[in-house]
Amino acid sequence: MNRRKTLLAIPGLILSSAAPHAFGFKLDGMLGAAKDAAKAATLSDEEVRAYAAQMAVLSDAENRVAPPSDKYAKRLAALTSGIGDEKGLKLNYKVYLTEEVNAFAMADGTIRVFSGLMEAMTDDEVRYVIGHEIGHVQRGHSRKRMQTALATSATQQAAVSSGGKVATIAQSELGSLMTQVVRAQHSQGNEKEADDYALDFMKRYKYDRMAAVQALEKLDKMFGGGAKTDWLSTHPAPKERADRLRAQLA
Repeated sequence: MNRRKTLLAIPGLILSSAAPHAFGFKLDGMLGAAKDAAKAATLSDEEVRAYAAQMAVLSDAENRVAPPSDKYAKRLAALTSGIGDEKGLKLNYKVYLTEEVNAFAMADGTIRVFSGLMEAMTDDEVRYVIGHEIGHVQRGHSRKRMQTALATSATQQAAVSSGGKVATIAQSELGSLMTQVVRAQHSQGNEKEADDYALDFMKRYKYDRMAAVQALEKLDKMFGGGAKTDWLSTHPAPKERADRLRAQLA
């Protein structure tokens, strides 16, 4: 799989107008591997957001981003109106034009929704997906993945901040890092936490919370037959999640 296809298939989860050179600190004085791993385990929120922003720049460059005049971009802008800041996390929304049914969020507030998902779901169902992906960020799942990826990869250890400054990750390595941070499957516990966050998210914004159940039931019909899909490669079986949320809303 080439880098473009890898990024296009990244499933979700999550402000990213800054260009890579905005974080252009040189990687001089880097620590040894053991010290890098220790530093990665204690990355600050600022550092995690900065690395996520670098990944988002590359992801946007490698995918077809819907322009503001596009019907999907207009719809996403309408259904996310009033959701520009979620508990201090400034959100940045874009649509990727692809038939993939997916979405993801990253620690800097990046929210990317695939047009295939928008075709399949109602506005409130899309809002549930967004709330779920934000949940992975707000519950620390995205940060933990970033720490793990930077601590366990010899190449990415070089991106650990040096001298209190946020380092630039080489563009050639960003795709690999993004795969580890965004693409790997979440645990059942993480999925439950993100689903619970999504229900609270929808309640606070007065959206129809049953849309969460309906969205998962749609995913089960589309992908629940055991077919290998990008969505199911990162999300546990949607039927069990739908049943759990339905019980909570009963």
